[in-house]
Amino acid sequence: MTVTEVPPGQVDDAWGRLLLDCYAAGLPEGRFFEICERDDGYISGYDAVGFFEGPDRWSPLDRWAIDRVSGRVLDVGVGAGRFAVPLQEGGADVVGLDVSSGALTVCARRGLRERILGTVADLPAHERFDTFLLLGRNLGLLESAAQGPRLLADLARVARPGARIIGSGVDPYLLADPRHADYLAANRAGNRMSGQMRLRTRHQWLITDWYDYLFVSLGELEAMAGPAGWSVLDVESRGFDYAVVLGLTDPAPAAMS
Repeated sequence: MTVTEVPPGQVDDAWGRLLLDCYAAGLPEGRFFEICERDDGYISGYDAVGFFEGPDRWSPLDRWAIDRVSGRVLDVGVGAGRFAVPLQEGGADVVGLDVSSGALTVCARRGLRERILGTVADLPAHERFDTFLLLGRNLGLLESAAQGPRLLADLARVARPGARIIGSGVDPYLLADPRHADYLAANRAGNRMSGQMRLRTRHQWLITDWYDYLFVSLGELEAMAGPAGWSVLDVESRGFDYAVVLGLTDPAPAAMS
């Protein structure tokens, strides 16, 4: 039997290319998958069509969250525009932010008018928003105990008075799957947050750099948010998944170094 060697992954925008390929092919189900690799070797896959789902396919938590959006919106980690595009179509003023140029190209092709390549820290001082979206479990972008407060402070820096963060996440302490228990325990033993994961995304022969992604409990989120001037206003939960509204209650503090 001849074995074909698989070449090592080329570090590139695998996430953006996945979205571009899926969109260009007409969003076929069961053909394009987000392959996510954890640093302990655990592999998960998710049909990329899900990143394009419209309001009729949104979860009850997503609909609960979207109902609380108001004013000028920054969709942090906009991806394929699953939330940003329908919000714009409904009349909202939405800006999509992402570190993936491929993802923003998809958003442009889907008609999202305002797009910014980069992170919240890259936003110019004159930008101001009323709502920050971190849906699709994008509270994971808090990354770690060190990075989370920085991101929250950066959001406060570009927030208008009364601004809100509307996000969704996963409480790692409610995960019952034994495949994750050892990983969470190893995190704690290594002085990391339980739900801090080291991941990379694959698509065909492309691969992203390793990045951190955080499953964070509400208690941990509140502890991060307070010093940056945010407090929890409302929460909706479904098992280990939850959606939360954070309000800016204090003047924006100086950016954290």
